[in-house]
Amino acid sequence: MKHFAENAKDSLIVGFVALLLFGPFLGVLLADGPNGSLVLQTRPLLLAAAVAFAIVARFLLLLWNDHRPKQPPAAKLADAMAKSGKFVAPALLVFALVMPFIPGIATANIDLGVLIMTYVMLGWGLNIVVGLAGLLDLGYVAFYAVGAYSFALLSHYFGLTFWECLPLCGILAACWGIFLGFPVLRLRGDYLAIVTLAFGEIIRLVITNWVSLTGGPNGIYDIPHPTLFGLTFDMDGGPGTFSDFFNIDPDPSQRITYLYYIILALALLTNWVTLRLRKQPLGRAWEALREDEIACRSLGINLRNTKLTAFAIGAMFGGFAGCFFSTREGFISPDSFTFIESATVLAIVVLGGAGSQLGVVLAAIVMIGVPAELQSLQIYRMLIFGIALVVIMVVRPRGFISTRRPTVSLGKAKIIGAELISEGRG
Repeated sequence: MKHFAENAKDSLIVGFVALLLFGPFLGVLLADGPNGSLVLQTRPLLLAAAVAFAIVARFLLLLWNDHRPKQPPAAKLADAMAKSGKFVAPALLVFALVMPFIPGIATANIDLGVLIMTYVMLGWGLNIVVGLAGLLDLGYVAFYAVGAYSFALLSHYFGLTFWECLPLCGILAACWGIFLGFPVLRLRGDYLAIVTLAFGEIIRLVITNWVSLTGGPNGIYDIPHPTLFGLTFDMDGGPGTFSDFFNIDPDPSQRITYLYYIILALALLTNWVTLRLRKQPLGRAWEALREDEIACRSLGINLRNTKLTAFAIGAMFGGFAGCFFSTREGFISPDSFTFIESATVLAIVVLGGAGSQLGVVLAAIVMIGVPAELQSLQIYRMLIFGIALVVIMVVRPRGFISTRRPTVSLGKAKIIGAELISEGRG
C-alpha cells in the first residue's frame, strides 16, 4: 500500500481529535443517584466505539481517494446528468401536483410538503443572489421576516387579506433588498457575508425590540388565513365556508391542501421567472458577475444595477415566502427568523449546486424532509443527518447538480463539467 503510513498517521490524528470532541458528551453521563442526587457515570465503551468509527472512516476515505477509479470523461458525465434531469424534473412536478390526492396519504405528509415547498421557494430566491450573481448572502432571513411581518401588520391595522398583501409584501421586501444592496456594492466574498449577516441580525433585533408595533418577543397573533374566492376554511362549517358551499363535511385537510397548492404555485412562479430572467440580458449579466467581476466591468456591464437587481428580485421572492409563512402559521415571532434559517436556506443552495434549480429541490427534500421523517429517532436523527451531509459533500463537493449549461452559445450548447467549476462558486 503506497501511502499506508501517512494514511494511518492521519487517521490516528483524526481519532485523537474525535476523542477530545466526543469525550464530554459521549464519555460521561449525568444520571440519577441514590437519594435523588446526581452522579457522573462514564461510558468508555461508547466513547471507544465512536473514536474507532472516526479512525476507520477516515482511513477508508483516504484509501478511497488513493484508489478511486478514474472518472468518466467530463462530456459524457455532463450529458448523463443533463439527460437524467430532463426526466427527474417533470417526474417531481407531476408528483407534486397529485400528492394531496394519493390514496391513504396522511395530512401530516401534506403539511410536510408545504414546509418543503416553502424552503424550495426560499432556495430558488436565494439562488438568484448566490447561484446566479455569485453574491454570498447570509442575511436572507431578513427578507423572509419583512414579508411575514408586512402581511401581519397590514392585516392587523388595515384589514387587508392575504391576496391583497402578497404583492405588497414582495414589493416591500424588494425595497429592503435595494436598501441592503447600496452599502455593499464594493464588497464581495467574506466581507459581503459579514455585512449581510449583520443586516439579518439588525432586522431581527428591530422586530424584537419595537414592541409597540411588532409585539416584540410575544409576536403577532390571529393572522388571517387565505380564502378561496371569499370562502373560508373554518371547521364550524357555517355559511361562507368552503365545506358549506360545496356541501361537504369540514376537514382540516382541506385547508392544508389549499395551502399546499398556494405555495406550489408561488414556487413554480419563482422558478418560471428565474428561468426566464436567465435567458435575458440581465440574467447573463448576473452570470458574468459571478464568474469574473473585473471582466464583467471591462465589458461595460453596470455592476451597480446588476447587483441591485439581484438583491431586489431575490428579496422579493423571500418576501412572498414570508407572507405565506405568516398566513400558514397564523402567528409569528422573532424566534422564527434567526440566523439558522439563513444558514439552512444557504445550505440548500450549496448542497443542491449553486445555480441549479433542480438541485435546490433535491437539497430541500434532503435538508427538510429527511430530518422530519427521522423524528422517531429523537436525538440520534441529527447525528445521522449530519453524517449523511458530510458524506454527500465529500462525494459531491460541488452539490448534487454540479454541471452547468451556458445560457447563450454559438451552435449547440455544450454542458460545462463539474471539474471546470470552482468549488464554492457554483
